[in-house]
Amino acid sequence: MSMTQTGKLTLGSEHPVETQGGDISTFTRVTFPSPFPPGSEVIVLAQVQTFNGPDTPGVRIANVTRTGFLIRLNELYGANTLSDGVYAQETVGWFASTV
Repeated sequence: MSMTQTGKLTLGSEHPVETQGGDISTFTRVTFPSPFPPGSEVIVLAQVQTFNGPDTPGVRIANVTRTGFLIRLNELYGANTLSDGVYAQETVGWFASTV
């Protein structure tokens, strides 16, 4: 039997785009309302729910555990597009489930 939890938060970014793997210094910690049971494998899906900024936001998730995860907006960055990294406040919805 799977267990699920949901939530939302407001995120913005005042930092440059993170392009270095493993640098989580600008992420925001989200704590689940209730920890998942010990030994659980947890997945997290997140989606921007609003359209407040002119650029396309990406969502990065890291360090998912049974008690929470890290998240940040990471303005999309492409080969021909330079991102300033600054991004407006957006509402992000998330869904977490055991697998």
